[in-house]
Amino acid sequence: MEALLAQFMDWYLGALEDGGYPLIVLLMAMESSIIPLPSEVVIPPAAHLAHTRGSMSLTGIVVAGTVGSWLGATVMYWGARLVGRPLLMRFGRYLLVTPEKIIGAEAWANHYGTVGIFISRLLPVIRHLIGIPAGIVRMHFGYYSLATVVGSALWCTVLTWLGVVAGQDQALLEGDLHRITLWLGGTLLVLGGIYYFFVHRHMHTNRG
Repeated sequence: MEALLAQFMDWYLGALEDGGYPLIVLLMAMESSIIPLPSEVVIPPAAHLAHTRGSMSLTGIVVAGTVGSWLGATVMYWGARLVGRPLLMRFGRYLLVTPEKIIGAEAWANHYGTVGIFISRLLPVIRHLIGIPAGIVRMHFGYYSLATVVGSALWCTVLTWLGVVAGQDQALLEGDLHRITLWLGGTLLVLGGIYYFFVHRHMHTNRG
């Protein structure tokens, strides 16, 4: 896992020099779809480069991340809306979307409604899936988009701040892999705890 992370970070930090904002948009669009690419490894490194080298602006990173998140979430929404629940339940597993995940996301959406779209952008796992029930029930796309954009902008702002703060860690600046793993692991641990207490138990209770 550490080797894979190191390879990705080496590629990403080099690619950012040329790819800039479009690369962030692309990766965050992937992150907001069914592709398991954590936003925690996309936004903070870009923010670090922006803060230390000035090749990009922090505001630009937040905007690029938000646009990418909206694009990925839009694909999920319209894919679910056009395909429909029966086909997703039957074939979604081939796209890493199991019936259990769909049912859990539906339980979340039914409980929190439109506000849940906003909240979901701040939570791991559920933010990748919330577009499915929203599309299935044909939620108003304008409201869905607004909640997605506001929530994603807030989340990208938090990650950008994290990238700047992490950039003040000298060992991290020197490329210490264990330090990188510590930062990412700590972030994921906090987010995982929030997900478990705020989402996981609720989703499984509703399925039971």
